[in-house]
Amino acid sequence: MTNKGTNLDPWYDSYADRTAGLSASEVRALFAVASRPEVVSLAGGMPFVSALPRELVTGSIDRVMSNGGGAMALQYGSGQGTPAIREHIMQIMAMEGIRGSADDVVVTTGSQQALDLVTRLFINPGDVILAESPSYVGALGVFKAYQADVEHVAMDDEGLIPEALREAIASVTSRGGRIKFLYTIPNFHNPAGVTLSWARRLEILEICRSAGILVLEDNPYGLLSFDEPAPHAMRSVDDEGVIYLGSFSKTLAPGFRVGWALAPHAIREKLILANESATLSPNSFGQFVITEYLDQADWRGQIDIFRGLYRERRDAMLSALGEYLPSLTWTRPEGGFFVWLSLPDELDSKAMLPRAVKELVAYTPGTAFYADGQGRQNIRLSFCYPTPESIRVGVARLATVINGELDLLSTFSSARLGKPIPLREGVGTPPPNIS
Repeated sequence: MTNKGTNLDPWYDSYADRTAGLSASEVRALFAVASRPEVVSLAGGMPFVSALPRELVTGSIDRVMSNGGGAMALQYGSGQGTPAIREHIMQIMAMEGIRGSADDVVVTTGSQQALDLVTRLFINPGDVILAESPSYVGALGVFKAYQADVEHVAMDDEGLIPEALREAIASVTSRGGRIKFLYTIPNFHNPAGVTLSWARRLEILEICRSAGILVLEDNPYGLLSFDEPAPHAMRSVDDEGVIYLGSFSKTLAPGFRVGWALAPHAIREKLILANESATLSPNSFGQFVITEYLDQADWRGQIDIFRGLYRERRDAMLSALGEYLPSLTWTRPEGGFFVWLSLPDELDSKAMLPRAVKELVAYTPGTAFYADGQGRQNIRLSFCYPTPESIRVGVARLATVINGELDLLSTFSSARLGKPIPLREGVGTPPPNIS
């Protein structure tokens, strides 16, 4: 007799089929451990909001509440967002070459909700979404929840590879799949850290245009370049085939939960209806405060402060990787928050994580960024939140873990083959300066 076990949820058999796609992300699961003060977290992509002067925020809140607009800020609002913030959003997007009308902007509860709304509008169970290999864990969670099939498309140091995109489209089409859109993060990619070149942007747009595939361009990091600005947005050259997603979470603060979608006119209308269905209206108070901040503060100067801070932390991480893990390879981001580290083939980043936490360092295993189980030889390292000193400590601890794993594998492999066990200098002992 087979014992099927017991489910303690009395409503288990009543849930919709799509709830099978709901699962905790590997990033969120790390937060409880990584928040311990003794652990250096190189895992989460949390902006360093302490660099935002408190008086800029409190001043904006005080002015909203004292100049007669407080009652409106505390009330329900439009499902599309206030006209004032949509005009500001157009000014922000103009910095990336985008022109258009504020009427085509839909304000959302962070760009994460925009992702959800677009997926809700376009995806039936079994539809195909093309996504970079790797791709953003939060997007993959949304796609899975709506029962989409994700087809990963290969990347390199210049971003998404056009020929790989052609091959993916041909492969999906040959087996009868229906592709609804390409999801891409062209600037300072999460998790890979790379930036899609301008020539490839144009080629990818032409490929998708010819195949009748919508492009979903997600750009939360675009203004956070370290040296040269990123190429103009894909939306800047195609306003009918691209939905552009943006957010104030990385250039101001994520706690406001204000993002947006810029969509072709017909899609915009459906986005507004879906937004109203989901939330009635986006966060009115957050929109009023951000509008006041953008009206009064030197917000471009504040973004420059963030850029300098993250550049310093990127440099600290690259320097530490070069010192402690010189035999490995990693990406060199020109902006954003993340470095993508490649491990030796015999290591498994997910299996190695418990040992890393024991050594008081946390990272995100590469498996979080794939829909098909890939990524065991990769790690996403985030440099946005820890100080440069903490980054150095964290990378040193990570090196101890990686070298320890390699030493263990070498020991057991040599023992099985009856060979002498080689001793490697420094393995198993903490690198200097980690206390």
